Amino acid sequence: MEQVAWDELLRRMGELRDFGGVVGLLTWDQETFMPQRSADGRAAQLAAMQALIHERVVDPRLGELLVAAAADGGLDEDRAAMVRNLGRERDRAVKVPPALVRELAQAQSRAVEAWRAARAEERFSIFQPHLERLVELRRAQADAIGHAGERYDALLEGHEPGMRVSRLEPLFAELEKALVPIVETITAAPQPARWNYASQRFPVDAQWDFTIGLLEEMGFDLTRGRQDRSTHPFTDGIHVDDVRLTTRLTEENPFQAFFSTIHEGGHGLYEQNLPRAHVRTPVGSAASMGLHESQSRLWENMIGRSLPFWRRQLPALRRLFPAQLEGVSPEAIYAAVNRVERSPIRVEADEVTYNLHILLRFQLELALLRGDLTVADLPAAWNERMRKDVGIEPKGDREGVLQDIHWAWAEFGYFPTYTLGNLYAAILHERLERDLGGVAQVIEAGRLHAVRDWLAEKVHGVGHRWDAEEIVARATGEKLSAAPFLRYLEAKYGALYGVAL
Repeated sequence: MEQVAWDELLRRMGELRDFGGVVGLLTWDQETFMPQRSADGRAAQLAAMQALIHERVVDPRLGELLVAAAADGGLDEDRAAMVRNLGRERDRAVKVPPALVRELAQAQSRAVEAWRAARAEERFSIFQPHLERLVELRRAQADAIGHAGERYDALLEGHEPGMRVSRLEPLFAELEKALVPIVETITAAPQPARWNYASQRFPVDAQWDFTIGLLEEMGFDLTRGRQDRSTHPFTDGIHVDDVRLTTRLTEENPFQAFFSTIHEGGHGLYEQNLPRAHVRTPVGSAASMGLHESQSRLWENMIGRSLPFWRRQLPALRRLFPAQLEGVSPEAIYAAVNRVERSPIRVEADEVTYNLHILLRFQLELALLRGDLTVADLPAAWNERMRKDVGIEPKGDREGVLQDIHWAWAEFGYFPTYTLGNLYAAILHERLERDLGGVAQVIEAGRLHAVRDWLAEKVHGVGHRWDAEEIVARATGEKLSAAPFLRYLEAKYGALYGVAL
């Protein structure tokens, strides 16, 4: 490919990345500091930016450049990855008719409002016709994009490039078969002594100071990022040197803030350590939602919910809350933050039961896309799966089929990335254990920078040179499997609850 053409392609790649950063900044502000009555103006601004990005992606000239680059057998690995990643994005965009794109956007907007009304009245029937239309439109979109007989694959590709239903079904079946008896054994076991913090209050300013200290200890660079407050914690990687995190603070439960910060801090470290040389190319981004989630889950659960972590953090926490923590041991905190109990609500689930909530959603989504389940039968199917796998029955639609907004957004194919994140995290954690000579000792010694540096080298700094599964395999030498995650649960919770798992 001639250098002048390659330079033009690079310029277009950089422009798309810059536009994406602007969208990220607008959405971050929308969730943090935007005035209450600014929603209409912000919606118009975001719509204009998204239309501009779409226009650039489907530009025929970009297609010509990508075709020419893909035909060049002399591209190095990084350039080949740039062309492959942007080519996949463009291929999906140009295959979907503009009329279908507009109809989906309009249907999503109407569905979100119907979902909110349905939740308020606890009546799925309000949301049902909107969800039926969204399923119909997503099927049409999947057919337009193309697939090898499994519509779900076309939608999954948008969140987890390279992943397929044929990989997920046996993997998730193995996980489900193991998790159900593990949950039964743990919930029937005698409960360990826990710190009971529910009757106390924790000033939010002191919580804030503690969370900033956690970020600094994790190695998050606060000169290239910041933390703010929001109702729903999130991370926005606007640029490698501009990463925004949010956390949630309440006086009643300090762990909401602590674990929100650690979780989002894991996402933030990924964004801050993406390859700087590729900050304006498709290689300078995370490889998948699942791999991104693996970073937050590894930090939040495998490090932040470990006993060595609370042995390390208790002195600092006690200085901020001396009365509340008088006589409280690290072991009591460890037991409190690792309580396993059946809950109908996904976002309140512990790390043992959480994946059962995700597997339920995956199986229902798959059945909807295949036509094996009607939307009208969805609430009953949901409740049946909750009884069978989680061992609890929702009290109503609000607590059941209406609890997530994802389906109102028509985000079919997104839920599996949460479980993939847990599985990737466990694989990485086992290798981290070997390479650092014991993660527990590293944590208790306050050397969390060593964890960050290992992840930055093995995962973050790779960017999207390869798809997620290959990145993890190259970092660890292991294939994607449920076994490491199950080993992690069995070791941790078997010891905590005094049972054989």
